[in-house]
Amino acid sequence: MAKVAVIGGGLGGLAAACVAQARGHQVTLFDKNEWLGGKAAVLHLDAPATPGGRNGGSFRFDMGPTILTVPRVLRRIFAEAGRDQARDLPLVRLDPQWRCFFEDGTRIDLSENVDEMASKMDTFAPGNGAGYRAFQRESENLHRISEGFFFWKSVEDLTDTMDFRSNMQADTLKDVMALRMGKTVAKVIRGHVPDARLAQMLDHYTQYVGSSPYLAPAVICGIGDMQASEGIWYPVGGTRAVAEGLAKLAESLGAELRPSTEVTGLDLRDNGTRIAGVVAKGETIPFDAVISNMDAIRTYKELVGGKPGRKYEKKGFKPACSGVVLYLGLNKRYEHLGHHDFVFSRDAEEEFDAIYKKGIPAPDPTAYLAAPSGTDPSVAPDGGEALYVLVHTPHLRPGQDWSKMLPEYRQVILNKLKRTAGMEDIEERIVVERALTPQDIHERYKVLDGAIYGLASHGAFLGAFKPGNRSRQVKGLYLAGGAAHPGPGMPMVMMSGWIAADALDKDMGGPGMSEAARRAGTRDAVLARMDAAMAPAE
Repeated sequence: MAKVAVIGGGLGGLAAACVAQARGHQVTLFDKNEWLGGKAAVLHLDAPATPGGRNGGSFRFDMGPTILTVPRVLRRIFAEAGRDQARDLPLVRLDPQWRCFFEDGTRIDLSENVDEMASKMDTFAPGNGAGYRAFQRESENLHRISEGFFFWKSVEDLTDTMDFRSNMQADTLKDVMALRMGKTVAKVIRGHVPDARLAQMLDHYTQYVGSSPYLAPAVICGIGDMQASEGIWYPVGGTRAVAEGLAKLAESLGAELRPSTEVTGLDLRDNGTRIAGVVAKGETIPFDAVISNMDAIRTYKELVGGKPGRKYEKKGFKPACSGVVLYLGLNKRYEHLGHHDFVFSRDAEEEFDAIYKKGIPAPDPTAYLAAPSGTDPSVAPDGGEALYVLVHTPHLRPGQDWSKMLPEYRQVILNKLKRTAGMEDIEERIVVERALTPQDIHERYKVLDGAIYGLASHGAFLGAFKPGNRSRQVKGLYLAGGAAHPGPGMPMVMMSGWIAADALDKDMGGPGMSEAARRAGTRDAVLARMDAAMAPAE
């Protein structure tokens, strides 16, 4: 079997390492950081005891992603190794999924049950429930089409999504039309749910892909059904537990994990078109194939270079948004917060126009909060909270110095929480804090211009497409991570790693996916139909 290097130990790289090693290839994973997991890192802060009743204590924060959806991606990765994800990496289902706070003082919880949510909407804003049911039916169809056209396979453009010999078949043409190419997420949502607050709530499915609903293609609305049908989950121990679980799995299978070892180049042959190895710590190490979990555009520009690097620079991919994250250790828990919360801006168009068109921080931003102590008391001292606050910002722009911009924008964020989320005394409750800015994200994670979510999913026709997982320019090079297909968000990033390893395995004549892994990654509704069809007739 193949000798494989994985560059980058983020969730995509760890997933790829697990799958490739499980299929019999020999994997060495390199990461420039001293920890594995990339953005799924952990931050421990100890608050000092101070006068006035603040007794200090230890706080634990997930530094990066905090929302886990589509858990069958994890199930498939563990099943590749013959392991049970539920036993090795237990998850807790969260419902309500989000608590939403609006500028006018109203609140609503997003529940996973569609009929229950529709009834809530009719109470909140009469006449919107039927439209929500219609939106979810459209979302379910887009989810189904995404499974067939986009998921679990390497895709770079339309030619990879379908068999063109069958394109004239009625069912295929019907699905292509259902993709609503030419329409944006915002247009589809507002066509069903006219209330501005409820539309704003649904807009934030694009939170997972770091893009504007006014620019992102309609197919992303499929996230609504993914979330309703497959739930939102909290890994026991936080999302950091996912990175630790994947690293443990890879190592138990025999993969070599090498943190604190940066890959600075590739050994390329045949005029730069074939992988022969990697360069790390001045040493050239031979490999048959490389899976890069480094940002896809930076992989081509900085590691591959030459004609392929120039080609991807010309493709016009744009970074997704960046963000400011505040990690706030509080000496008291806000009981009215949910585990996940959105504190919405006063005007969605103003907010997204500032971030994505003007390239400036939104004057009145939406803040996402994770307040996990109600689910996991171990994150904070008794009665306290490890509050995670994320506000999207533009990716790095020339002339923006976040070391100078942060203090003022921190106050904008805290004022937003005071005014809209009922947290008037938050500044008095903070006993310890840290922050992450776009510049920090750029330097810490080696992403493009500080973009948290890789490449923006913008363009009503082709915005869903990212660099493919199997390089067309360099034989033996495969790509994973949020800037590769199928894009950002915890499940999609891990799926990208699975796809990269699966493509490599196929190219190397490997054993392929087991039946157990196939079933583990299949939607429950699809499995039920398959099993019913195979059941003997009575």
